[in-house]
Amino acid sequence: MLVAGGIFGVVIGFATQSVVSNLISGIFLMIEKPVRQGDSVEIPAENISGTLIDISTFSVRVRQFDGTLIRIPNEKFFTSNIRSLTSSLVRRSQGIVGIAYKEDIDGAILVLQKAIAQLMPFVLVEPAPEFRISELGDSSVNIEILVWHPREDWGEVQPKLLKIAKNALDEAGIEIPFPQRVIWHGKD
Repeated sequence: MLVAGGIFGVVIGFATQSVVSNLISGIFLMIEKPVRQGDSVEIPAENISGTLIDISTFSVRVRQFDGTLIRIPNEKFFTSNIRSLTSSLVRRSQGIVGIAYKEDIDGAILVLQKAIAQLMPFVLVEPAPEFRISELGDSSVNIEILVWHPREDWGEVQPKLLKIAKNALDEAGIEIPFPQRVIWHGKD
């Protein structure tokens, strides 16, 4: 009887371990408040990003940007690296455009700077947009464009940035190459 009671106690202990862990993690989340309801969050390890709906005693609910609702146990949420996408008033977006090797890099950057200044008035002047050579690719010199902007514009900035960059480079006659392969067939 005593052995059966001991085994029963161990079974109950293991069964309640995750419940207690989620409860304690939930209490810590409510006290610490690393994120708040309505924040846009990203949990890279779980491949989850969306809007935080609520934090309850046992779980967190996140509505992903595609509309699906995800319930995450508090213990997993509490121990994960969480990125708050809305805790700052400004965000940085990036885009990469490639130019042909024959083109003048400084000239292309100047064209991009002017286009962004004229067509993207919401981009912050300080910190100024940055232009970096990110890669010497197979077919192009890739220029990374980094711009800071109000967080409200976050979803629109990158597509707009790439469209403006392409149009500006086209208008300036700067070639944006596409990958080309030469296939050589040996003698039969």
